Amino acid sequence: MSGVHHRTATVEGHEIFYREAGPADGPAIVLLHGYPTSSFMFRELIPLLARDYHVIAPDHLGFGHSDAPLATEFDYTFEALARLTAGLLDQLGVQRYALYVHDYGAPIGWRLALEQPERISAVVTQNGNGYEDGFVESFWEGIWAYGANPGRNTEAAVRSALSLDAIRWQYLHGVPDPSTVSPDTWEHDFALISREGNDDVQLALFRDYHNNRPLYPLLHEFLRAHRVPVLAVWGRNDEIFGPAGAQAFARDAADAEVHLIDGGHFLLESHLDVVAGYLRGFLGRVLS
Repeated sequence: MSGVHHRTATVEGHEIFYREAGPADGPAIVLLHGYPTSSFMFRELIPLLARDYHVIAPDHLGFGHSDAPLATEFDYTFEALARLTAGLLDQLGVQRYALYVHDYGAPIGWRLALEQPERISAVVTQNGNGYEDGFVESFWEGIWAYGANPGRNTEAAVRSALSLDAIRWQYLHGVPDPSTVSPDTWEHDFALISREGNDDVQLALFRDYHNNRPLYPLLHEFLRAHRVPVLAVWGRNDEIFGPAGAQAFARDAADAEVHLIDGGHFLLESHLDVVAGYLRGFLGRVLS
């Protein structure tokens, strides 16, 4: 089993933390995490991929062990986070890579693909949305209201998503056996997003999320035009991004491989071996 290295790189003056493993000359796969976590979510997946692949998993600015400047010091948007990720990959000399996206990692990854489509060898989406079909409206209606009209009245519902109870819910909801999910996960995430001033960082990204939706038709055209292999492996019980979001990829990606698993939003915590099996099989076919 290959060792995992924990490194930082300076991108646009910011220290970006990333986990790296596997042969530097092997096919690359970039793992992009979601809210409210970090590359920590991939801690057990990385060694399973590193036998054959060059794995890079960064922490987005404001998350995990990367720098987290105050929202008054940095304009937190998904466009900005994608730009920093692109800068990191350029610095590491990663020219062509498979994308693995989860949650917030999806709109960051879609921007990378649209900016430089020739660099994307494959797409793996694990509860990472790219279609209107994927939004579970009961979860998103408060975020849409806040994005459209930021203010005290709309902020309260969104701010509640920063609580320990809300993060615990994201990890446990829809998991058939919650005892398979370690409390270390939500405690770890909550500690990091509870740093002084980080609430405003997270609120800025909630406000910006609606700007990801106009990218979806461009993503669909990218999938059709470039015929990039797609694997959608999804927790079917996710009430943030529902299973229709996984099935929708088959509309635009030729021969998309879609697997709905009896789990929730953070599928790697309860079904690591299942996801890793599908992922290794897919990568072995499309990157060989």
